Amino acid sequence: MANPIACLLIIGNEVLSGRTRDANLQFLATRLGELGIPLREVRVIPDVPETIIATVNEVRAKHDHVFTTGGIGPTHDDITSECVAKAFGVPWVVHEETRALMAEDYARRDPPVEMNAARLRMATLPLGATPIRCAMTSAPGFTMGNVHVMAGVPRIMQSMFEALAPSLTGGVPVVQRAVHALGVFEGNIAEALEAIQKRHPDLDIGSYPFYRPMPGSTGFPGGGVALVSKGVSLAEVEQATAEITAMLTAMGATPIQGEPA
Repeated sequence: MANPIACLLIIGNEVLSGRTRDANLQFLATRLGELGIPLREVRVIPDVPETIIATVNEVRAKHDHVFTTGGIGPTHDDITSECVAKAFGVPWVVHEETRALMAEDYARRDPPVEMNAARLRMATLPLGATPIRCAMTSAPGFTMGNVHVMAGVPRIMQSMFEALAPSLTGGVPVVQRAVHALGVFEGNIAEALEAIQKRHPDLDIGSYPFYRPMPGSTGFPGGGVALVSKGVSLAEVEQATAEITAMLTAMGATPIQGEPA
């Protein structure tokens, strides 16, 4: 049976403008791979209701899981939650259990924090949604169908994801192996690497150049290439890695197992 697949929607004008650097993609791609839910698509979209609604409906029909980050705070531009409600055609309503938990949390702070209308937005969810509760905040994310809505702040998003992870139906974990070599460039290996890929069509084999300053050099930096094999069969990944290692050796390079430091 094929592994389930996932899509990530990064929602926020601040990411598109360059004001905020996204720090969630790498974490989610890595953790989803470990759960056997490979990430197949990522989109960055603005805080525009029509765009969010249309995109959520498009990608949830094509993927087993959709994850969103951003737009579930207390301000006017935090509209992800209400847009997901519209995408599913359900009301956006105060979730009473969540409201009570948040009010209790705010009341016991020193000094106490008012549970005002802005904060109440974070307790307002699509009707039928299941809250994602985590240790970092009393304001939850939520799951609606196959859409999992999480915060954009990385430490909160990560806490929400780890709370959600045990409930996700995954598949065979994705494994990967890397080999790198100095002084080797993509133009030298393209043909041989393509042949290895053709022998292992079920794997994703990627080529990633890297550059680094050479000791005592003030000119063009040195570097090389990292070659990564990724798939759900450890035996096949290791076989492809062995073939890549042999290819590099045959061309006079010194293959180094693992990613470049």
